[in-house]
Amino acid sequence: MSILSVIKQVCPVIGLTVPDAVFSSTDREHAELQALANEMAQRIAFDGRDWTRLKVLATLTGDGIATGFNLPPDYKRMLKKARIWPSATPYSPLTHYPDSDTWLAMAVQNYQSLTGAWTMIGEQVHIKPVMPNLATASFFYISDLIIKAEDGTPKAEFTSDDDVFRLDERVLKLGMIWQWKANKGQAYAEDMVTYEDALAVASGNDKGSNILTVGTPRLPAGAECAFPGVITP
Repeated sequence: MSILSVIKQVCPVIGLTVPDAVFSSTDREHAELQALANEMAQRIAFDGRDWTRLKVLATLTGDGIATGFNLPPDYKRMLKKARIWPSATPYSPLTHYPDSDTWLAMAVQNYQSLTGAWTMIGEQVHIKPVMPNLATASFFYISDLIIKAEDGTPKAEFTSDDDVFRLDERVLKLGMIWQWKANKGQAYAEDMVTYEDALAVASGNDKGSNILTVGTPRLPAGAECAFPGVITP
């Protein structure tokens, strides 16, 4: 469903005339809808769970010299529980040192972690010790390319009526409805609850099936297996 189709469903609920075009229009209300669509898309994509559709695997390759590696161009953030796994020691992830003073102290004291270490400085991932030539370090991150153009090319924001949201479009629609009403000073509490419920359901469904069976099935006391045939007199 294109963003124009989403907006066409939003407009009757918020009291606007259904438009034929939005992103090519200069009307004030259409400009507000453009900004709102992008804001809600960003919130849905980045403020909650780590959506599986936005996960991307990054692989850093050593050359025996470099200690800093540029982040991917579409990098938004790492997963909330991401680790960096080196090929040189595949059974031990690199130790994360988020504090810059601790990282600097390691450099000054010439201290090396047994399993290797990493931190982020600027727009780079820094790794110690130096990775050997062709050795790799891999981690998952969240991409900021949350929109698809009409031809399928991923992009960071809506710029055309034909663009498509990569995540749940119903959640986007409901989010735009409650936020528009809130922005205009209208009653929005019920609409916000509906949005939050839909977001929670979409988040729960995003991770896929998670069937867990432990031990043997529990049967009521005295229950017995049925005879798998037909008894005739």
